[in-house]
Amino acid sequence: MESTGSSGRLWELQFERSSTPGGAFAALTDSALRSAELQVPGSLAAAVVKWPVELAQDDSWRMESVLSKYENQITIFTDYLEEFPDTDELVWILGKQHLLKTEKSKLLSDISARLWFTYRRKFSPIGGTGPSSDAGWGCMLRCGQMMLAQALICRHLGRDWNWEKQKEQPKEYQRILQCFLDRKDCCYSIHQMAQMGVGEGKSIGEWFGPNTVAQVLKKLALFDEWNSLAVYVSMDNTVVIEDIKKMCCILPLSADTAGESPPSSLNASNRSKSTSAGWPAWKPLLLIVPLRLGINQINPVYVDAFKECFKMPQSLGALGGKPNNAYYFIGFLGDELIFLDPHTTQTFVDTEENGTVDDQTFHCLQSPQRMNILNLDPSVALGFFCKEEKDFDSWCSLVQKEILKENLRMFELVQKHPSHWPPFIPPAKPEVTTTGAEFIDSTEQLEEFDLEEDFEILSV
Repeated sequence: MESTGSSGRLWELQFERSSTPGGAFAALTDSALRSAELQVPGSLAAAVVKWPVELAQDDSWRMESVLSKYENQITIFTDYLEEFPDTDELVWILGKQHLLKTEKSKLLSDISARLWFTYRRKFSPIGGTGPSSDAGWGCMLRCGQMMLAQALICRHLGRDWNWEKQKEQPKEYQRILQCFLDRKDCCYSIHQMAQMGVGEGKSIGEWFGPNTVAQVLKKLALFDEWNSLAVYVSMDNTVVIEDIKKMCCILPLSADTAGESPPSSLNASNRSKSTSAGWPAWKPLLLIVPLRLGINQINPVYVDAFKECFKMPQSLGALGGKPNNAYYFIGFLGDELIFLDPHTTQTFVDTEENGTVDDQTFHCLQSPQRMNILNLDPSVALGFFCKEEKDFDSWCSLVQKEILKENLRMFELVQKHPSHWPPFIPPAKPEVTTTGAEFIDSTEQLEEFDLEEDFEILSV
């Protein structure tokens, strides 16, 4: 990216396929287009502005050649900031605070330790004949991968784990990274997510919203036995404690006391004893809360509560962004959100002969970008991770204290399952040998899926 000096404008070379007719510049008049062309800075004067095209749904997805033409489309952003200011304010990153003036290097190290997933090219075609790059359409899928990867880091390595360049990493780290490689046999690959999206009414190559990617992660997690996550996606802005406890408290198969009533709550000190005795064990929880915080723009009354979520120790950040541009928000400084940007196209990386992955391109070593929170599109999805039951109980207390105190609440937390809702049935792995996406061979079959309401980022 390149700054145009004192104006602070940032210019990004990227391709971003719009999901609306006319693409990203549909609202501009001919005169406005001519004006926009004149504003391209001198260093980019030789660049050619390409226009996105709508791809026919019945095409054979010859997407690679199309995307290669539009990789250098110029999109103009005026509200993204990179360098941190000289200030005494605290920066919050996924539940941890840093004093910017004295802990800048520690802050940047904490940010670079997060797994960073971007557009990739030259991977095997999705579905065998589909696209071999997700440039232009996969940004929300990549953000969903980043949020889930942070949950897995917390699950296996802990929030305080740090990453150092060219340093040997724990085997759990390598295994986590391999879950997200761009191969059809990796459980959270772009292939699996795009194909599972078909069951949510999204064609391969179509842009996802925050809720759609949450639903896809919930379904894919059922096939991930190693991480064994319970993924709960809230409905109607409501988190139900009873449903989460029902989903996360599981009895060991060897329990001899299955007929007895387990204690209502287990703490860390008696967790191992109670598990061996047959009382419920806690399945690590990935909690995703899709929200709409306004109509066309975020309502300022939600700003303080939204920022409070990044302070919680259980925070996994938020999915959201701008129209058709998704970002993974990991923290804030004042009224500016800090985010990781997936809009960089890198070449596909596979495992090496020794079974490890070259991870240099999976960590962002530059200063992260920032944007004013009021520029955020109102469709977002908050993420939280609770490794143990005490973490979830603590999260509930924080929500009661910091979120539910507002008159206009960002979301609700209730103890009991609402009586007017359908009964809650914990999700279970289907009795199939696929992810549930490959056996969809016609659009008529989509009618059999229970499609949930989608909180899409709106076009403007």
